[in-house]
Formats: sequence, C-alpha cells, structure tokens
Amino acid sequence: MIGPNRLLISHMTIPDYQTLMLPVLTLAANGETRVPVVSEKIADQLGLSQIERDELLPSGTQRVIHNRIHWAKFYLTRAGLIDSPKRGVFVASAAGKALLSTNPLRIGVDLLRTYPAFVNFENATATTATKAEAPAAAAPASSSATPEEQIDAAHAVLASALRTDLLTRTLEQSPAFFERLIVDLLVAMGYGGSHENAAKRLGKSGDGGIDGVVDEDRLGLDRIYVQAKRYASHVCVGRPEIQGFVGSLVGLGAAKGVFVTTSSFSSKAVDYARGLQQRVILIDGNRLTELMMEFGVGVRVNRTVEVKRLDEDFFGEET
Repeated sequence: MIGPNRLLISHMTIPDYQTLMLPVLTLAANGETRVPVVSEKIADQLGLSQIERDELLPSGTQRVIHNRIHWAKFYLTRAGLIDSPKRGVFVASAAGKALLSTNPLRIGVDLLRTYPAFVNFENATATTATKAEAPAAAAPASSSATPEEQIDAAHAVLASALRTDLLTRTLEQSPAFFERLIVDLLVAMGYGGSHENAAKRLGKSGDGGIDGVVDEDRLGLDRIYVQAKRYASHVCVGRPEIQGFVGSLVGLGAAKGVFVTTSSFSSKAVDYARGLQQRVILIDGNRLTELMMEFGVGVRVNRTVEVKRLDEDFFGEET
C-alpha cells in the first residue's frame, strides 16, 4: 500500500490539476476509488475550508476541486497510468504504480509526454483541432487551467469587453435613445405590459424627479417609477439626487422606484437607499450592462459553444 506521506502538500488554496496528478495517482494506487472520495481525501490533506471545497467554476456547473481532479484523472488515464475497471471507478495501473515507485516529486504534462499513449492522445487531439480549424485547442493539457476553466476565463474576458463597449456606445447616443433603451430593457424583463404601453408611460409623467412610470404587471395593479441619468463614468450620483427622487415618490404616494445611471452611485447614496421604507433599486452602469446582456438588449448572439459530457448512465452496467 502506498503510504499517506505522499499526499503531504502544504496548506494552500486548490492547486491546479497538474499539481493534483500525483496525489490522485497515489490514492488510486491504494485500490479502486471514485472522484468524490478522492476529492474529500485531498481536500482534507490540503486543509481546505468548506467554502473552498464548495467553490464553483465561474459557470456554476461544477465544483472546482472536482473539476480539477477529474481532469487530473483524465490525463493520467490517457497516459496509461490509471485504469477504469467499471463505471465511475478508477485504480492505478501497473505503469502508474511503477511510476510511483520512482518517488516522483511531481507529475505533470511534461512527464506524461514520456509515455507513448499520451503522445498519441495529444497528436490525435491536434489532428482533430486542425480539421476543425481551431489550432488553439490542439493542446489543452499544456495549460495549468482545465478546459472548462479556460472556457470560463475566455468568456469572462469577452463579457468584460462587451460591457465596456455597451457603456461607451450608450454614452454616445442621445437622451432619447437612452430612454428607449430603458424601455426595451424593462419590457424584456417583463415590466410595462407591452412595448407600446411602456413607451407611453416612460418619460411622460411630468413629475419633478421622475422620468417615467411603468406597470409592474400587465394588469397595471402596481407601478414602478423610474429615474434615468445618462452620466459619464466620472460623474458619481450622490445622496442628494436619490433624496430628490425619493421625495418625488413620497409626493406621488409611490412605494417602488428604480434609479438608473450609466455611471455609479456614491457609498452614501447606496447606504441611504438601503435604509428607506420605500423600495428603491439603484442600477449603475455595470449592473445596467449586465442586465442588457442577460436580457438581450443591444446585443446579439455571435457564437454558441455547446459542451457535451459523457453520459455515465448510458454506459451503466446491465442488470
């Protein structure tokens, strides 16, 4: 049996999947095991907190530690160091145990490339990527991030750039355009009844401090009052402007309001809004662009990437 001393890794946050290859293989050398079991044992050895154990990928689809252990196991399998005798179960192969007997300090992709099976796997992956005209995907194992983490990171960069572009283009437009943008967004979110009705209400109230009013539901049983300010990013909305908006709400007997700006709110404005009896929602430039992206306002789908996973149930043992 391989002793637990091989798993002694200094206390740290979750290591990358290459760093996890050695502890994964070590546990697999002790007998048949599963990813959840290995995950808990490695988390204990690393001294991970419950928050760290429960940390999800940015996509929210899987726990980080499970994802990294899965890919460590996957690449070890491709090198012939791990066998999978049955569904969901894996164990170190003879080659894997032989590698451990050399007392390696670390197992990573460079070491795996000394095994013909892994080289064949990488070559096959590169050939497939070339045929698909996506050479950048040819060697996902070369990164310290798992493929899912690479996808999430790329998506985050694209989303950040899009948010910046949305704010820039919105500030370049007229106040009337900004008003229409708010109409489109509120309708997309399910407010205002119809686009026509929302457009009639927004910007037509004529009350001081109120730019418009929309129905919260299609029957108009409740209404939300709106203030929209198209400010440059360096112009911060302060408490006095929120107080003026709230004063208008009180004068109208209104209980709900939304203050939208392309810039930001001061900390005093945010604290003031939190302590109000009225329900006042503050939407700054960042939140505005997030909502535009979420509800498809001012954006369109450019590319959809569908990621499939192996269906373990399909390959389950027959009874």
